[in-house]
Amino acid sequence: MGSMQSHLDALREEVLRGQLSRRSVLKRSVALGLSAPVIASLLAACGDDDDDDPTPAPTTPPAAADPTPTDEPDDEEDDEDEEDDATEAPDEPTPTAAAAAPDPTATAAPDPGEERGGQGLLRLLWWQAPTILNSHLSQGGKDFDASRLILEPLAEFDDSGVLFPVLAETVPSLADGTVAEDGMSVTWTLKQGVTWHDGEPFTAADVAFTYEWVTDEANTTTTQGSYSTISSVEATDDYTVVVSFSEPNPGWFEAFVGINGRIIPKHIMENYMGEAGRNAPFNLAPIGTGPYKVVDFRPGDVLLCELNENFRVPGKPHFDTVELKGGGEAAAAARAVLQSGETDYAWNLQVEASVLDQMVSQGDGVLLAFDGTGVERILVNLTDPNTEVDGERSSITVPHPYLSELDVRRALAMACDRDSISTQLYGVTGIPAANWLVAPEAFVSPNTSWSFDLDGAEVLLEGAGWTMEGNVRQKDGVEMRMLFQTSLNSVRQRTQEIIKQAYESLGVPV
Repeated sequence: MGSMQSHLDALREEVLRGQLSRRSVLKRSVALGLSAPVIASLLAACGDDDDDDPTPAPTTPPAAADPTPTDEPDDEEDDEDEEDDATEAPDEPTPTAAAAAPDPTATAAPDPGEERGGQGLLRLLWWQAPTILNSHLSQGGKDFDASRLILEPLAEFDDSGVLFPVLAETVPSLADGTVAEDGMSVTWTLKQGVTWHDGEPFTAADVAFTYEWVTDEANTTTTQGSYSTISSVEATDDYTVVVSFSEPNPGWFEAFVGINGRIIPKHIMENYMGEAGRNAPFNLAPIGTGPYKVVDFRPGDVLLCELNENFRVPGKPHFDTVELKGGGEAAAAARAVLQSGETDYAWNLQVEASVLDQMVSQGDGVLLAFDGTGVERILVNLTDPNTEVDGERSSITVPHPYLSELDVRRALAMACDRDSISTQLYGVTGIPAANWLVAPEAFVSPNTSWSFDLDGAEVLLEGAGWTMEGNVRQKDGVEMRMLFQTSLNSVRQRTQEIIKQAYESLGVPV
């Protein structure tokens, strides 16, 4: 894997050596999201060796997630109680191998005088279909991605970890005083003239209301944690919001930013506070400020959007309509772009490396893999699912009989063969890692490491008192057995097989 610059350098080198036709240059340039001037310069270097296809307005594909296991899967507890001892993989896939097609929300700057739209239908395929479009009730990437066509935050991070404004006019900073020196507040100035899809103006009242709605516990939103440090949100005028914190907060940018920060309209959702918010029509047909408006949404199947003719950015969006289909499985999604051409872009291609390589070699599509922040991991239940407390299983008052022990979790982490999982299953779409935070590079800890060491794992288990009785490790009459669950995906299931084999060699039936 490498940076966008390395991909561009490689493309330029092939062009200069005369190895690519104009058609190939166009295809790869669009896939890389290069600007029109850059594409024009590459085409000029090609000469007139083939067709004179017009240069398309290119766009930037989303960065791929890094599908690597982590070194410490042991300290996280799944959001849902499991029925048995569970060393569990998450339901939402994180690795991404992007097939060649543009991202409709990040188009290149238009040429002077270019009008928005005019490029027809963009067909997207997510093999896990979105089920809800209110991002504050989202259950994973599939929902966050779909809703981003419609809803927007105040700001986003670029691939270098630098904030850029979206609905905000500027990014707050210490230099201009909008981030308080004592860390107790941040002031956001909003863009003016932005409207919701129904024509109502977007104002600071919508931002303040979003905080109230998200933090209403009866809504049971999935993004509440990003707002837990806030003591108040005040709209001081129509385009200024002051966010105050309960204590000095270096993470002032967590609220209203990125996937957890999308703003919802007060004039629509103020009648759906508390439990009513779970059943609001908005959840399936949201009104946003984004580049696209919902035409039709069938949860678990397909989302159809049309361009927002009042979108604030001149010349954007590029496509007239966007169809995001979901469902099926990862290999079929890859095949639909790389071989059959049934769709323009497929995301999260968690497909075995050998299968993916064959598709690329036999088809016309382009495979893009970029370093990202997604991490494949194992989540463990730190409570005992086999003991009931007042009718509750996995009560927080009852620790797990062995997963609550640190040395046991360390041993299980050491028994995960990250190298084999990476090279045999993921190929270019993932590398082993020892951190939860794997990007941007500046934030990756250099102080963590991982090792695949079955002998060392056995020493840890023996030292913790878990000795072999027959083929199973036991202590105080408790056998070390576990249920390992994951989604119906061949890469994840083969990952299970690799880990299961290692665990059972240690005397831990899986």
